[in-house]
Amino acid sequence: MSEAEDVIARIEGRLGRLTLNRPRALNALNTPMCRAMDAALRAWREDRRVEAVMIDHAGPRGFCAGGDIRMVAESGAGDGALAAAFFSAEYTLNALIHAYPKPYVAMMDGVTMGGGVGVSIHGPYRVATERTLWAMPETGIGLFPDVGGGWFLPRLPGRLGVFLGLTGARLGAADCFAARIATHVVASESIEALKARLIAPEGGALPDVLAAFHSDPGAASLAPHRAAIDRSFAADRAEDIFSALAGEDGEWAREQLALLKSKSPQTIKIALRQMQHGARAGSFAEHMKMEYRIALRVVGLPDFKEGVRAELIDRDNAPRWSPPSIEAVTDEMVEAVFAPLQPDQELRL
Repeated sequence: MSEAEDVIARIEGRLGRLTLNRPRALNALNTPMCRAMDAALRAWREDRRVEAVMIDHAGPRGFCAGGDIRMVAESGAGDGALAAAFFSAEYTLNALIHAYPKPYVAMMDGVTMGGGVGVSIHGPYRVATERTLWAMPETGIGLFPDVGGGWFLPRLPGRLGVFLGLTGARLGAADCFAARIATHVVASESIEALKARLIAPEGGALPDVLAAFHSDPGAASLAPHRAAIDRSFAADRAEDIFSALAGEDGEWAREQLALLKSKSPQTIKIALRQMQHGARAGSFAEHMKMEYRIALRVVGLPDFKEGVRAELIDRDNAPRWSPPSIEAVTDEMVEAVFAPLQPDQELRL
């Protein structure tokens, strides 16, 4: 067993096991955690003792609430070096998980947001429980749905991914399963028994074990709104999405429009463009190089600093976005964020 301050990596039975070990911060990721997980996964890739990998968490409240946003914001306000190091480590880890040759099981028991999505969604097995609270809430702080969000969100059913990426909507287990975000739903009281079976060398084939513990999550709360989501979020322009929601009948559509209007207009447009690019990307690695370009630029924009101030520092939940409206965000502003970096600054995967 090897233990870092915030992540524990060891071999148990037939599994390589990663445990996020920062419970007071809801296991939010920092650069050393990403590097420790990366090193363990690379070592286990060639280790014949390891048949599969499982990632879980310490503490009762959350799998992983995201990344070290305060550090990223402080760095982005300066030279950006620490932010660049974090994104490089995190996105390299995401790409490693996506291409990993061995089964990878993520236990999304509790809060799973942002960076927590990045270390779970790219593996083939993703377990939710009744305690799961899943979201990509980045547009609310002037960021964008990164960690591969531009890749996996447009590949969800219909226009659900665009809806989730722009609004930051929070999902429980039933919606995660219906959206194919979770592959299995297991009662939280059975999670430890499931882990034990997965670890045991004679526990049975992993897909069979997961299937045996799976339970019906019930009806998805978004099911009645799926047609409206597919209609309203079908447009390629943010202005048209706003107009489509305004033209929908019912309180739900009005709530979504109000929610979108509370987000950073600039990052709404950046996120929409990101998902359009991601839907066409030739490979996941190619897409992550693009997200790295976006990340380095977005953390230096006024909206990210303002969003972090409003939500995490002053906590007044009253951000003053610049530009203040969707109409004021030009195509040139958006395209500048996607431009290539200098060759020596690009993400290397």
